[in-house]
Amino acid sequence: MEVKGCEWAARVVALAGAGRAADDVLRETLRNARELSAEDRRTISRAVFSYYRWFGWLDAQRPVRARIQHALELAEAFAERPKTFSNEKLVTRCLPSWIHEHADVTAAWVRALQAEPRLWLRARRGQGRTLAQRLGHCWIPGAPALSDALEYRGEEDLFRTPEFHAGEFEIQDVGSQAVSLACDPQPGETWWDACAGEGGKTLHLSDLMANRGLIWAGDRAEWRLRQLKRRAGRAKCFNYRTVIWDGGPQLPTRTRFDGVLVDAPCSGVGTWQRNPHARWTTTPQDVRELAGVQQQLLERVAAAVKPGGRLVYAVCTLTRAETVEVAEAFAGRFPEFAPLTLGNPFQADRSGSQLWFLPQDTGGSGMFVAGWKRALPRR
Repeated sequence: MEVKGCEWAARVVALAGAGRAADDVLRETLRNARELSAEDRRTISRAVFSYYRWFGWLDAQRPVRARIQHALELAEAFAERPKTFSNEKLVTRCLPSWIHEHADVTAAWVRALQAEPRLWLRARRGQGRTLAQRLGHCWIPGAPALSDALEYRGEEDLFRTPEFHAGEFEIQDVGSQAVSLACDPQPGETWWDACAGEGGKTLHLSDLMANRGLIWAGDRAEWRLRQLKRRAGRAKCFNYRTVIWDGGPQLPTRTRFDGVLVDAPCSGVGTWQRNPHARWTTTPQDVRELAGVQQQLLERVAAAVKPGGRLVYAVCTLTRAETVEVAEAFAGRFPEFAPLTLGNPFQADRSGSQLWFLPQDTGGSGMFVAGWKRALPRR
C-alpha cells in the first residue's frame, strides 16, 4: 500500500481510538478530503476496515502504519489462501473473548466475518433483472423471493448513476431486505415501522405494498426521519407518515395496525463483517442493557397490534440475550400473541416463527427475526 494511503488510514485509526466509531470517522475524513481520488478512497477504506478485521493478529508494539500494512497482508492472504488459516486461530484471534459466552461461535461464521463484505442493492419490486442488465456487474441470488436483491461487483460510484437518482434502487444489505420480505405486508394494510431509523425497511415495506395502504415510520431522532423523507422522495414512496417516538409508554397514535415491525436497537454483532471496529468496542454490558430495551419496546408496541394483526421483531445481532431470550420473555408475558410462521426468503423450506439469517449462509449481515399473531376476540 502506498505511503499516502497508509498515512490517511492511520489518521482514521488514531481518531477512532479516541472513542469514536471508525466508520463515522472514516466517512467524515473522506468527505472533507476532496483532493482524494475515488481509488484513494477505496484504498483507505479497505485499509481501515482490514485493520480492525485483523486487529487480534497485530503486534500492538509496532507503529500503527506497520500494523495497517500487516493487516492488509493478512487480508490478501486470507482472500487468496483461506485454508492456510486454521479454524482455531481464526475463532480465538478474530473476536473478543466475551462473545463465546453470549453467542454460538462457529468457524464458518468467523470465516464469513473475515471476508470482504458484499455490496447489496434492492431494486424496485419486479425490476431486479432489468436493473442488473442496466448497471452490469450484478449477481442475483437463486432464491425466487430475492429476485430484486442484487450483489454489485463493479467499481462504479453508484450514487452518481442515473438509476440511483431516478429511485430505481436502494443500497441495502440482503439481510435487511429479508426482514421486510418476512413481514409480508399486503397492499392496503396499515403498518408501523416503530424503529424506522433512516427508513430502509419503511421504503421496502412501501414497495412490497405497491405504495398502497399506510406506513407509520417512527424514530426518536428527527434527523433520521428527515433523511427518510429525502430518500422517500427519490424512491417515489408516498404511503407513509413520520412520527417522533422515543420508545416511551405513550404511543404516538391510537391507530391499531395490521402489522408492527420492531427493528430494535441492538449490539450489532450481526454486522461485525461490515463494521469490524465494533468487535472491539461492544461489551457484555451493552448486550444486557440492550436486551432490556428490546423487551420494553416489544411490550409497549403490543397494544398497537389489532386483533388478528402481526408483530415482527428483528435485530442485527446474534447474541442469545437479544434474540431467543427476548422472544421467549415476550411470549411468556403476552399469551394472546401466538407464534406466527414467517416465510424464509433464503430457504422456503425453512420457514418458522423464529428465523436466523447467518452471514455464512446469506452473504449479508446476521439477523434474527421472530413473529407473532394477536388472537382474535372470542365469540
